[in-house]
Amino acid sequence: MSKKTEAELLSEKLFYTPQHANYVCDEKEIAKADKFCVDYMNYLNTCRTEREAAAFTRELAEKNGYTEFDSSKKYKAGDKVYYNVHEKALILCTFGKQSAGKGTKILAAHIDSPRLDLKPNPLYEDSELGFFKTHYYGGIKKYQWPTIPLALHGVIYRADGSCVNVRIGDDEGDPVFVVTDLLPHLDKHDRNMSEVIKGEELNILIGSRPFGKEKGDKLVKLNIMKLLNEKYGITEADFLSAELEAVPAFKAVDIGFDRSLIGSYGHDDRVCAYPSIMAALAVKKPEYTTITVVTDKEEIGSDGNTGLNSSYLKQFIGDIASLEGLHGRDVLRKSECLSADVNAGFDPTFPSVLDKMNAAYLNRGIVLTKYTGARGKSGTNDANAEFVSKVRTIFDKSATLWQTGELGKVDEGGGGTVAKYIANLGVNVVDVGVPVLSMHAPFEVVAKTDVYMAYKGFKAFLESK
Repeated sequence: MSKKTEAELLSEKLFYTPQHANYVCDEKEIAKADKFCVDYMNYLNTCRTEREAAAFTRELAEKNGYTEFDSSKKYKAGDKVYYNVHEKALILCTFGKQSAGKGTKILAAHIDSPRLDLKPNPLYEDSELGFFKTHYYGGIKKYQWPTIPLALHGVIYRADGSCVNVRIGDDEGDPVFVVTDLLPHLDKHDRNMSEVIKGEELNILIGSRPFGKEKGDKLVKLNIMKLLNEKYGITEADFLSAELEAVPAFKAVDIGFDRSLIGSYGHDDRVCAYPSIMAALAVKKPEYTTITVVTDKEEIGSDGNTGLNSSYLKQFIGDIASLEGLHGRDVLRKSECLSADVNAGFDPTFPSVLDKMNAAYLNRGIVLTKYTGARGKSGTNDANAEFVSKVRTIFDKSATLWQTGELGKVDEGGGGTVAKYIANLGVNVVDVGVPVLSMHAPFEVVAKTDVYMAYKGFKAFLESK
């Protein structure tokens, strides 16, 4: 191997040059990443909705010694508690050696993903075919959702108040559902991209056989309702008190000849939620109290009582502050947070919307995003330099591979995360997450090394002093 020139040595010292994980990590580290992602893929297959992700997290936490938080109890360093937020969000907390008055370490990721929700009155028949009407949730390209197999997940509360869980389309032998599309021979409509498929055309095909042998009105609908009544004990009116979500029915899989990538529905943002959860479980007796939040409603603005624009995180921190006779605001002022959310990975097929010098690349580690927002940084938390410096130092010391990134060119678009809502509480916050290709599509792509680096970086942050 030839000796490096003076210019090459000086360039390595002075230039910012993120590198592919394979050039930085040894084979043992790459193997750890691959192993970590086996369990992550199982998590993706198990947790298709925010309810399922919250239930999975709670069950895993209880297996690891967490108990439900009780504001009347006293807790000591190392004690682990969880706080359940209406079955759709969860807080994991491990009490630190230091007083909460010294601040807490917060991780916040969201567990909701774009999908098709059933309308409150969804079931209808037309031309002897049965359908569900839907209302899409989050930012989607509507044309990506027809002609793919869909599974149905959620809950139905019956008239007597009892609840039934629904999960159809994932297991071998289950039926699946589909949104139909027009054949290209007849599709001559001059529609712009946002109207290739309209929201009211995202109707899910669910059956075609009528009830009985006698002809009549709405007999396909009646037969479907009969089957649902037999299986779940519901009537049509029970759809009014249901939360049913149609999600892609395919499983998480390896992508590429080298199996270096993962393709799946729901990477945004479960690819950050899972490493956050595992980092929380791995930290036993932290110096500072750690708080890991997996939240709902981010894809639609974080509003609602399970989103982080509500008060549940602020109130929980107020509760743990009061255990020491402190005010929640005093804890918040000294707390620090990583808003664990994804960023757009650079796609060389579509390079024009990203600034290559400030874009995130797959396999170069987690993305530290100083600001999100749109155009002139509208709707963002713009992290201060002091906190960014602290976070990058934590990553460097823990040998966590990281890079910086933006959500596209200045005038191209942008986006938001939960960071601004936590920042509004007075907390130092910066976005850190995994780069994703095909974000918000029914099938997204991430790199295994980036997923593992998220876990490594989040754990280092929670353990930092």
